[in-house]
Amino acid sequence: MRRTTLPLHAIAWIVGAFILVPIVYALLGGFKSTDQLSTNPFGLPDPWVTENYTQVLGSGSFWRQLWNSTFIAVATTAIVVLLSAMAAYVFARFAFRGRELLFTVFTVGLMFPFAVAILPIFVMLRTLGLLDNPLGVILTQAAFGLPLTIIILRGFFRSVPGEIEEAATIDGCTPFGFFWRILLPMARPALATVSVLAVVGSWNTFMLPLVVFSDETAWTLPLGVQQFQGQYTSDIARVLAYLVLAMVPALGFYAVAERHLIGGLTAGATKG
Repeated sequence: MRRTTLPLHAIAWIVGAFILVPIVYALLGGFKSTDQLSTNPFGLPDPWVTENYTQVLGSGSFWRQLWNSTFIAVATTAIVVLLSAMAAYVFARFAFRGRELLFTVFTVGLMFPFAVAILPIFVMLRTLGLLDNPLGVILTQAAFGLPLTIIILRGFFRSVPGEIEEAATIDGCTPFGFFWRILLPMARPALATVSVLAVVGSWNTFMLPLVVFSDETAWTLPLGVQQFQGQYTSDIARVLAYLVLAMVPALGFYAVAERHLIGGLTAGATKG
């Protein structure tokens, strides 16, 4: 290890420890009883209490919330990626009056905090009859996910050489044919990147489902964690077990999709 890179490696290890230690603590805490957490908070469980995890896994509400989170995340991602890809294609490959102004309007959406809009969003969803409806969460999340996704995809689409589009046009390819058959396959790294960002963002959303859903059967995992914590306030070990199991799907997905995320963020910069 070179001396010039030693400080960077040290910082990486320190940051990794700050992230990893709470996760390990929660994982081991889920195998303890509440008494063990009080007397031996940082040691290994003795004995190992597996009932905390098995009881959560045997709960129908946990699996229902897992399905709700998965369905909402997948539907949100599909809408965001499809609409953003089409909009980014227009912004990147077509010249028309007001293009940059319209693109600026989308970028302004990045500076619009979600918490400020929660009241008008609630009123609008109530007017449209979308409260206690997954569409109320899906469409709202998709709307807030469009600006960043369009910015990322536009940069990638603009990096594709114009000669490729000219050759496709000469071969009789329509603009939509070029977009669907050539541009989208070439943009797979960027599409994977924005898909990962959309899934993770949707999975971790708490405030919007809290506002939209009053029916417990429609709750997502973040709401389930809050409800479970309120129900078992004194049983900290069981709450930690629920929290760990709620994190597993997101951590597993991110571990699998990490290389797509890094590759997509760097792919556009390497194209000329």
